[in-house]
Amino acid sequence: MAPQLHTLKVGKLAQSSRLEFGPLAFYHPLVADGDTPVRTGIQTSAPGYVAPMHWHPYVELLFIIEGEADVWLQGGEANPTRLTAGDCVALPADIPHSFSTVGDKPMRLLGIHANPDRISTYVDGRKVVGGYPVVEPAAAS
Repeated sequence: MAPQLHTLKVGKLAQSSRLEFGPLAFYHPLVADGDTPVRTGIQTSAPGYVAPMHWHPYVELLFIIEGEADVWLQGGEANPTRLTAGDCVALPADIPHSFSTVGDKPMRLLGIHANPDRISTYVDGRKVVGGYPVVEPAAAS
């Protein structure tokens, strides 16, 4: 019996598309092919960024690469958990959650979705395409 050949699935940040999450954040999908049982990407968020309250029908892990973030589940806004570089949080399935950048430096995180596809539902009802929020272009002044 011949050995089964496998190929590596490599996500390169420099070759990843950039998805805007509004004026203060953007996201780069990494391993996000829909075939791998997890989906990953890097989000970069400027000071002042607050993720809109949302949830996923699966566990999501956030690993802080640099900077600091506060994270909370819906109802826990008054008592967020502070995360710094090297920290990781597991957010439960089907529970609305949010996070914000803390301090005066950008925050970068690796998001790991325990699902081949990114599925997001926003509490405020905003539009979603492919699991990502639709960002309306800024009005011309």
